[in-house]
Amino acid sequence: MIETVARSLELAVDRADKITELAQERAVLAARTAALADANEELEAFAYSVSHDLRTPVRHITGFNDLLRKSFGEALDPKAARYLNVVGEAAGRMNVLIDAMLDLSRTSRLPIQYEAVDLEVLVQSVRNELEPDIAGRSVEWEVHPLPVVAGDWDTLRQVLVNLLSNALKYTRPREVASIRIWAEKHDGATAVLVADNGVGFDPKYQEKLFGVFQRLHHQHEFEGTGVGLANVRRIITRHGGRVWASSQPGRGATFGFTLPQPDADPASV
Repeated sequence: MIETVARSLELAVDRADKITELAQERAVLAARTAALADANEELEAFAYSVSHDLRTPVRHITGFNDLLRKSFGEALDPKAARYLNVVGEAAGRMNVLIDAMLDLSRTSRLPIQYEAVDLEVLVQSVRNELEPDIAGRSVEWEVHPLPVVAGDWDTLRQVLVNLLSNALKYTRPREVASIRIWAEKHDGATAVLVADNGVGFDPKYQEKLFGVFQRLHHQHEFEGTGVGLANVRRIITRHGGRVWASSQPGRGATFGFTLPQPDADPASV
């Protein structure tokens, strides 16, 4: 009996020690998480400030470039005119990148307002917005029934604008563009997928797609800043979901993201 009691006490002490160690590890992890959140917030604030401050010098470059062109008028020789065109195009490109950086920063700073979002209504709204981009093109849309999800309407709209506009952009070489949108259940979450028959990409670079300023195609082939998909990942991550992509060169691409079920508590993610 004494041996049995001794073993029980030993197990109880050992269990208490492990509970204490676990509590200490949790405290350390919580402190590191808080420090990382503070550092991330400072970095986002810095990116926003820098992006905002860059507007003034770029505006000066553009303004004086235009003034120089006007001051020379017809006396401007073709070589100098070409140089000024390069400067103007570079300044315009910089403005686009600054806008993209500001959008990325705003996405991280804006609060998520959860509500019931009807994805069918949202997709139709985005399609209407993108109609001017497909003027003169043959585009076949295949939109399957989509559910109502818990999320932020405005930021989820940004996600779908990015994914559908990318699908339209990378199907431009096709005589008939085909874009399919549907939903599935993935491990208790709602998965939304967008597939196209565009130029695709090498799957070994798929992780780069969602990084900031990461692009798999040259600027002269397809325009873009390399920020749109980074924005998609950040928005979906804030919703408690994940993003992914799959493709083969020349065989189109499929992009997907998940969102928690409406009965889940997104704020707890």
